[in-house]
Parts: sequence; C-alpha cells; structure tokens
Amino acid sequence: MFSEPTKSVLISEMESPIRVLVAKPGLDGHDRGAKIIARALRDAGMEVIYTGLRQTPEMIVNAALQEDVQVIGLSILSGAHSAIVPRVLELLREKGMTGVQVIVGGIIPDEDARDLERQGVAAVFQPGAPLETIVSSVREAAASARRQEPGRQ
Repeated sequence: MFSEPTKSVLISEMESPIRVLVAKPGLDGHDRGAKIIARALRDAGMEVIYTGLRQTPEMIVNAALQEDVQVIGLSILSGAHSAIVPRVLELLREKGMTGVQVIVGGIIPDEDARDLERQGVAAVFQPGAPLETIVSSVREAAASARRQEPGRQ
C-alpha cells in the first residue's frame, strides 16, 4: 500500500509529528493561501505554527528556532522572493539550522523557482498546486530534515 520510504516517514510521524512553520514574509497582506496550506498540513497530522502577516526573515528564523521545526513554508505573493528567501537561508546557516528545510509557495516565475531550488529551497509551488502534492513534499522535506539531525542515521 505504501512505499518503504513513505512507511518510514509515517512511522516517524507517529513517534513525533512533523513540525512546520508557515510564514507570510514581507508586506504582502493576502494570507488565504497560507491558511489553506496550514489547514491541509494540520489535517495531515502535522503540527503547524502560523506566524501571521508581515514577518521579517529574522522573525521567521527565530520562530523556527524557538518552535524546533523541521520545515519552514514561506508564502510570498509580492514578488519579493528573490530578496526574502536568500536571507532566510542565510540566517538558517548562521544559526546552525542547516537541517531545517524551506518550501516556498506563491507567484514565482519558473526561472526564479529553479534559482531558489539551486540555492537550497526544497520545493517551490505556484498557484493551483494540488494540496496532496504540497503535503507529500512537506513530508519528504521533514524526512530529509530528520536525517540531518544530530544522532540520527
């Protein structure tokens, strides 16, 4: 029914749920999509922390540290992804949080999406992405984060 990697992730989630931080960085005030994603992740059994609107990269990374998340989901509709995402990745490196995976969703041109993935973003989703695909991608990112935790194989 489930592939071996999926079984492994599901068993791991039963032991301790995936923790995801969903954030709306920058001046973008539209959060309906972020709330829909947060709800889908919660319905899939994950613990979701929603930071609310107008978060700075520093606020996002500090919240991720405080909440001990495996995945950060950034919802960016303003076009500021080229400035915000690299800053979040930089702050994660500075704080030694290199295992935390970043997923980005929003209005992001294909070329920019490929560039963000080259910089280390686990996945980029554009409007209309199926919720099941996003949930699956977050599970995979969390599994990758858990493999990078000290003391894990």
